[in-house]
Amino acid sequence: MNNNYITVGALTRYIKYKLDNDPNLQEVYIKGEISNFKHHTRGHFYFTIKDEESRINAIMFASSTKNINFEPVDGMKVLVKGRISVFESTGNYQIYVTEMMEDGIGNLYALFEELKKKLSIEGLFDQSHKKSLPKIPNKIGVVTAPTGAAIKDIISTINRRYPLCEVILFPSLVQGKEAASDIVRNIKLADTYNLDVLIVGRGGGSIEDLWAFNEEIVARAIYECNTPVISAVGHEIDFTISDFVADKRAATPTGAAEIAVPSKEELKKLLSQYKIRLSKNIKNKLNNYRIYLSKVLDSYILKSPMSIYEVKEEKLSNLIERSNNSIINIISSNKVKLENIRSSYIFINPKKIFENKNNKYINLINKLEILNPLNTLKRGYSITKKSNNIITSVKDIKIKDKLDITLENGILNVEVLDIKEN
Repeated sequence: MNNNYITVGALTRYIKYKLDNDPNLQEVYIKGEISNFKHHTRGHFYFTIKDEESRINAIMFASSTKNINFEPVDGMKVLVKGRISVFESTGNYQIYVTEMMEDGIGNLYALFEELKKKLSIEGLFDQSHKKSLPKIPNKIGVVTAPTGAAIKDIISTINRRYPLCEVILFPSLVQGKEAASDIVRNIKLADTYNLDVLIVGRGGGSIEDLWAFNEEIVARAIYECNTPVISAVGHEIDFTISDFVADKRAATPTGAAEIAVPSKEELKKLLSQYKIRLSKNIKNKLNNYRIYLSKVLDSYILKSPMSIYEVKEEKLSNLIERSNNSIINIISSNKVKLENIRSSYIFINPKKIFENKNNKYINLINKLEILNPLNTLKRGYSITKKSNNIITSVKDIKIKDKLDITLENGILNVEVLDIKEN
């Protein structure tokens, strides 16, 4: 049997011995991005440091993490110092970190992504909020540095493409700590100038140079601006938060000017097309009116205008005839009624009718005299009332009742002393 075979543990221990005694691996400096970060309850940090090519496991014990003044997170770019060794249980080599600091440029990218996600959730990038650009603007504002290639390119491009447009510069800081607040101030100022379009931007540079256009206050100022905004920051490969929130993004300042104004050559072509379309429409209109006029001239009314009069005259004649017939019928009907009245019994013998009516009247008077209660009283009868009600039976009377007895020539007021029934 070959005695050269060794165990995995022995091999791992040998590799660990080699790494632990290599002076080049006792103090190494690595930069990369944190992933799979875990903060143990005992205070240790467990994470992976990676770049585009490879990755390495890392551990930072609690005794070292106490010196960290920031909270590491996945995606953060960091600079670490530590030693390389092997963890025997897994056989993996790893770095034992003693110092860690943020990598400025890498963390700018992390901050960029964090703000981009936040504003996207709030809806600042939604297409529904984007304002359309006017096709032919009269006045354009530019928020950028007063010197440099950006403003020169914008002005020269606008003058070349559409020289009728007025350009107003709002000189601003575009780099440094005060740049963001100065950009915001100029955006708000420009929004009061009744502009058609506002270009906000600068020339190219590093992410640090362009960082003012990644600030949240600048993004919100662009979003709240009533004037349509074109963001033109850096070169084609550069993207800033301003690009996402603006109404239109241009790859370069020159591109912004090309988007903002039409080309005079294109306008000439457009006017030529309009001229052709207008002439064609006018010809079509005239042709349609000629056809209509021809139809009118050929109409029956214009050729025989008397036909309208004849129809109306015929209707009038019919109405007159119907009116005459109605009048004649009414007169004839009334003549018949009159003749009937004249031949009636009343007109022939009116005296006889009067005598009949008089006899009926006398008969009614005689009947009324017979029924008259006063005549009854004259014959010795009386009318007895109690409380203004006529008494017809002794049963309706009680002792001491007050009675009114009406005679022919007066009324007796009496009190009942005795009642005798038949």
